[in-house]
Amino acid sequence: MSEKTGDTKMHVMETENNLGLMLCQKLPLVIERGEGAWVWDDQGNTYLDFTSGWGVTCLGHSHPAMIQALHEQAGKIMQNPNSGFTYSPARAALLQSLQQVLPAGLDRTFFASSGAEANDAAVKLARKVTGRVNVVAIKDSFHGRTLAALSMSGDTNSASRFLPYLSGHSFVEREDFSGLQNAITSDVAAVIVEPVQGEGGVRALSPEFFQEIRRLCDQNGALLVVDEVQTGFCRTGHFFAIDDYKVRPDILTMGKGIAGGLPFAAFSVTQAIAQQVGVGDHGGTYCGNPLSCAVAKAVLDTLLEQKLSEHAAMMGEQALNDLEQLAEKYPQSIACARGKGLMLALQLRTDDQDLVWALTAACQRNGLLVIPTRGGVLRLLPPLTISLVQWRDGMSRLEAALSGL
Repeated sequence: MSEKTGDTKMHVMETENNLGLMLCQKLPLVIERGEGAWVWDDQGNTYLDFTSGWGVTCLGHSHPAMIQALHEQAGKIMQNPNSGFTYSPARAALLQSLQQVLPAGLDRTFFASSGAEANDAAVKLARKVTGRVNVVAIKDSFHGRTLAALSMSGDTNSASRFLPYLSGHSFVEREDFSGLQNAITSDVAAVIVEPVQGEGGVRALSPEFFQEIRRLCDQNGALLVVDEVQTGFCRTGHFFAIDDYKVRPDILTMGKGIAGGLPFAAFSVTQAIAQQVGVGDHGGTYCGNPLSCAVAKAVLDTLLEQKLSEHAAMMGEQALNDLEQLAEKYPQSIACARGKGLMLALQLRTDDQDLVWALTAACQRNGLLVIPTRGGVLRLLPPLTISLVQWRDGMSRLEAALSGL
């Protein structure tokens, strides 16, 4: 590393440390650019990115279709005057394309800026439509970091940080059928569920449990909100994870991979819900921003053209098999492997987060970026475009990190 490069790195890190509000633990790593599954730091070192920016860069970094859409739309208009008060060709085009892949029965969509905002809006609309307040969620779930989203997130580790949370929220353990029956009653507005918990350690709900949630919602007049912020857009080997459950959502929320790297989200509702909400019930300055809409359409088109849901399913089977073999080879460190499509995890033998971070740092030293997750979990979210050669390269780096601990 040259003196100039080292000085630049220190300047970047010191500037963020001294001027940024440090709300996230960081690796000593300055990323300058990315292409496909690879990123480069300021010293020219390359890393395989198995984080996809927390599942955002589903097509990999700097995908040509995204760059072209970004340039073309930026040359026209980036933000409509009076945003929601005017119509947008980019927004209309995305609505049409999205309608082709949404689960049956979801007929109206509104765009947002983040998954947390989409989840907030979904529950807000559920409260209006049902005239009720209470919300049921699943233990170890995660729906965002706004106060409302945290209130319906079942992360007991952060339960005391921002008390009091919003009232009217209750939680049920995964696969607790009797708990569901006790929780989903006639005073519940909505049940919000992730098909596969991300921050909860990549844990998929069983079809039977999901179907029981739907049955109890129907029985008690509650709305089912399916949070696909992390699982949507082919991540699990289906365009939406709910497609594999044969369950009908009343509201579906989306984010992360929807625009491949731009801050963007959405929520879709049934026609029955759409008829009961109106002007002023939700909004936002950047909702349906033309720049994000244009890029999101390019992402959606590419996912379909390249059949990336099928690729994620095929690669996911191979990847999970490789991770299970790794768990067998290192039983003293790894308890098991889990995954659905290219949403994957290694469960360590300990839930000591210091060890999880030590393994994350060891992966970085070996040129692999992964996600440390609570509960002693190492999460892997490679881009959906990952090749078998790239995946196996990543596995070699992961094994080197494990053997060096």
